[in-house]
Amino acid sequence: MKSDIHPQYFPEAKVTCACGAIFAVGSTKSEFHVEICSNCHPFYTGGDKVIDSAGRVERFKAKQAKSTTKKTTKKKA
Repeated sequence: MKSDIHPQYFPEAKVTCACGAIFAVGSTKSEFHVEICSNCHPFYTGGDKVIDSAGRVERFKAKQAKSTTKKTTKKKA
């Protein structure tokens, strides 16, 4: 392997999140600033909410119910 071509490795690189969490990772950069981390991400915290401002879920359920009733009421001639 060639010497002096690889970047310097920082085994304890400091990561600072917008929520205030600070933790260490291994990286070629010594310091990171991130907007979201596993401490504040809704997927990891269980705070994931479905936002349905346009009523899309209700419209989908209505269409689905309508299509299942049409299939059962059709008769072959």
